[in-house]
Amino acid sequence: MSDERWLITGALGCIGAWTCRQLVREGHDVVAYDLGDDRHRLDAVLADGEMDQVRFVRGDIADLEALQATVTGEGITHIVHLAALLIPLVKADPPRGALVNVVGTVNVLEAAHRGQVQGVAYASSAAAYDRSDGARVEEDDRGRPLNHYGVHKQANEGAARIYWLDERLPSVGLRPHVVYGAGRDHGLTAGPTLAMAAAARGERYEIAFGGRAQFQYAPDAAEKFIAGARACPGSGGAPVRNLGGPSEHVEDVIAAIEAVVPEAAGTITFARDVELPLPEDMAAVDPVRTPLREGVRETIEMLRAAQQ
Repeated sequence: MSDERWLITGALGCIGAWTCRQLVREGHDVVAYDLGDDRHRLDAVLADGEMDQVRFVRGDIADLEALQATVTGEGITHIVHLAALLIPLVKADPPRGALVNVVGTVNVLEAAHRGQVQGVAYASSAAAYDRSDGARVEEDDRGRPLNHYGVHKQANEGAARIYWLDERLPSVGLRPHVVYGAGRDHGLTAGPTLAMAAAARGERYEIAFGGRAQFQYAPDAAEKFIAGARACPGSGGAPVRNLGGPSEHVEDVIAAIEAVVPEAAGTITFARDVELPLPEDMAAVDPVRTPLREGVRETIEMLRAAQQ
């Protein structure tokens, strides 16, 4: 085992599961910190025996003392912070959403500072922008989000910057766009992955939005979060980066699905009159690397294997 000890908040989510997978396969100690107990996404991406190499701690990031006890007690050296309430839950209960998404992130930064953690990578979001910010945005553009969730992500980016200025806590924030892959079954932009799952089962499915976006493969996203946390000690500061990648149309996703499952032709559709409230393209210095067709093929192969 290495000297790295990782804490993954929101480890039961899609990117969290893939992050655990990569770290376990690299031979690191991994602590999965999550308020839930449903491990089906980890089941979807981990091989036999790998689940036993993850230490699970049920905890709420809104509880600073419990979080701090875990960071200190486990000797955590790096944190990937992914825990959050998504747009529908935040809209339904704004105070709870702010408690988890904003106070919870400040708690993660504070626990990292107190525990002398070497680096923190946290999830911001493309939702920090709105479609009205332009078809393409740069990494340092100021967004004008139209929902609480996007405002929360902007606040977190600011909090991380202040923790660097005041406490010299290095961090990096990453803004995913539309993440897909095995385990992505929840949230506004889960439609492409749900369509892949439907095609693998021989069922029809309509993706609830159309237009262009950056479709980012979940293992690539996990790799970026891990690399970001590792780079923090040397680079310093609190930069915020877009995950980036080619801007492609939902029709391209469907074509990629049909290339893998030819019999699905005509069964996967999309809502042509609905577009995501996000920019079509987000510039990135170091974009994700897996081509859409390759990621779709690997995802469908994993989903098919899980059905057997």
